[in-house]
Amino acid sequence: MVSSCWSRLIASKRCNNAGAARVRRSIRQCGLLVFCLALIPAGAAAQASVVESSRIAALRQEALNFEFGDGVPKDGLRAAALYCQAARLGDATSQFALGWMYAHGHGVVRDDGLATFFFRIAAAQGIEQAINMLPLMEERPIGLPECMREPAAPASALLQTAAAAPATAAPPIKEAVILAPKPIVDLVKKIAPAYRVPLPLVFAIMSAESNFNSDAVSPKNAQGLMQLIPETALRFRVKNVFDPAQNVHGGVAYLRWLLAYFEGDVALVAAAYNSGERTVERYRGVPPYVETRAYVRRIVSAVGSLAQPFDASVAAPSPHLPQIRARALTN
Repeated sequence: MVSSCWSRLIASKRCNNAGAARVRRSIRQCGLLVFCLALIPAGAAAQASVVESSRIAALRQEALNFEFGDGVPKDGLRAAALYCQAARLGDATSQFALGWMYAHGHGVVRDDGLATFFFRIAAAQGIEQAINMLPLMEERPIGLPECMREPAAPASALLQTAAAAPATAAPPIKEAVILAPKPIVDLVKKIAPAYRVPLPLVFAIMSAESNFNSDAVSPKNAQGLMQLIPETALRFRVKNVFDPAQNVHGGVAYLRWLLAYFEGDVALVAAAYNSGERTVERYRGVPPYVETRAYVRRIVSAVGSLAQPFDASVAAPSPHLPQIRARALTN
């Protein structure tokens, strides 16, 4: 709702600078909506934290003011920098705004590569205008824009500790994590140790994915306790995704693989489970999606650690890990 409100507002400002008073009223209404939603507890994986939501709203508001000279001198470069800060935090409306600015040379030098990059990530979060713009853009692959790089990547210093730790040294289970019915708890306790996957991680993922509902089906056709999509189920030889034991076996096998692939980095593992390992590699870290960022915060908080032991024999590490870590060290 918030993104839709802001998207309509920004689109109207770009198409028609008339009616400034009406636009300012719309801005205040959108700001009030953001404030009201910020009062709702951030329990769902799709919702950003209260602090981050407020920061996004403030950045987007300031960027909009500088883009159109609303109360301040017009400054396209400053607007783009502010939008990019919000875009890095996962704000789809700011991502679309940047795509539009770069596609039209509005306040910045026209750059179709940057425009396509920002339209694509906004489209991935459901911004209809961005989806409509993508077919009109010429594909020009670029690297991750400088302003989209995280100022602090997930605990690279702890990764060496995780790599050195024996794969069997799983941390104790937090009581707060185990909210599942006893049969599911018993099932996970039986399966996870066989894969050498820490129990807190399994329970955290299962809680976020299905809330321990073995019949859960998502709009993207993820199914069962661990919300396996058909491709993942096939990859890990799950024949009946609604059979709790098979589903947990498949999900835990995938977690074991991700732990090895990202060498124990819980943030990267959670991000990959939510949006796919290739997406994590494409963005050299946690993707700039509000849902994924909130999901990662939830998992890391539940697990209580940024790094976990892993079995290096399961998979070779991601070839992009050196770049992810190098970026973490330079930011």
